[in-house]
Amino acid sequence: MPPRLLKMREQTENVYENKGSLRDEVMRQHVFESAPGGMGAYSGGFGLGLNVLRVIGLSLCLACLSAPARAQQQSPQTSQHPEQVPQQSQPSQAQPPTISINVKVVNVLATVCDKHGEIVRNLTKDDFVLEEDDRPQTIRYFSRETDLPLTLGLLVDTSLSQRRVLDQERSASSTFLDQVLRVDKDVAFVIHFDREVELLQDLTSSRQKLQAALALLQTPQLHRADQEGGSNSPGGNSPDSYPGSDRQGGGTLLYDAVYLASNELMTKQQGRKALIVLSDGVDRGSKETLASAVEAAQRANTLVYSILFASEQPYGGGYGSRGMGGMGRRGGRPGRYPQQERPDGKKILDQISKQTGGRLFEVSKKLPIEQIYGQIQDELRNQYSLGYTPDRADAGAGYHKIHLTTKQKDLIVQARDGYYAQQ
Repeated sequence: MPPRLLKMREQTENVYENKGSLRDEVMRQHVFESAPGGMGAYSGGFGLGLNVLRVIGLSLCLACLSAPARAQQQSPQTSQHPEQVPQQSQPSQAQPPTISINVKVVNVLATVCDKHGEIVRNLTKDDFVLEEDDRPQTIRYFSRETDLPLTLGLLVDTSLSQRRVLDQERSASSTFLDQVLRVDKDVAFVIHFDREVELLQDLTSSRQKLQAALALLQTPQLHRADQEGGSNSPGGNSPDSYPGSDRQGGGTLLYDAVYLASNELMTKQQGRKALIVLSDGVDRGSKETLASAVEAAQRANTLVYSILFASEQPYGGGYGSRGMGGMGRRGGRPGRYPQQERPDGKKILDQISKQTGGRLFEVSKKLPIEQIYGQIQDELRNQYSLGYTPDRADAGAGYHKIHLTTKQKDLIVQARDGYYAQQ
């Protein structure tokens, strides 16, 4: 066989050696059918070229036929592990943007009475006129609140100036708490204050615990030297005889009591909140001021009801003054601390109550403490709740004055006179 034809045959056999005996036989038949003995394929140049073209064409056809077979051999492997095939992420549908708007709502609790002091219970939203910083406001929320949870704080003055009325306060307070607190809905706490402020009972709905706390109310004991008196001992004076006294038995920390009750207890509570202060209204020795005590109650949205027991004891009297621990060794000799002008306790308590939306009551023969407690209970159960959104969103932080009235001029509205906006 000529070398050229032999080389072509070897190449053809190499190409198809893995295609099976059938394909090999077909190839040999086409290539050498016109060359008996291996010579016919070389006898004519044109015949050789034609056979070569046949071989090439047949090779291309077989290659096309074999390609799908190889693809089918690979596809099962791919289908066995679909998780290995990277999946194109589907474009997420466009979500509409969420718009968040903080709306400030100011809530005001109000009690309305007629000129005879009787509570008016049948008013509607349209009967009220509301202003903030002398600007008219639109009342958007209105309801008559009779069933909201109630948090009460009882603040009892146990300084020496109140010792004559302490038993009366204890008894009336016990009856009031029994009547006003609803089981599993309302809670109360008890604080006493004199030279210190002490929480006798934390927030609870247990009448038994509250009664036990009231039983602990007592005036501070005088130091023995105070009782004996004497020129060398300032104890000849009453421990309440001068402002700021921090000796045993001295001091009446009224402002501190209101501040701590509001800031530490009431500010964490929801619903209706009220403090009831039983005192003569004269503060001695508080770290807080009257203004800071009122502000704390306003920030805590807490009403302050004051029950005034006017003290007959002189403010800053000397030896032998009424209610003192005893006379000096030399009789009625005046003490070292001169009598000072007594602060107006009634005016102080009235200011605390009015600015927080509460009310001042003064105990008298015509108005005993039991009747006062009855009126407070009635007011707490018959309040209007009004809510509004200030018309100026940029009003800023700080104090804002509220003025709430009724269109009916002869009615008296009892509500707080302002609030502190947050930063």
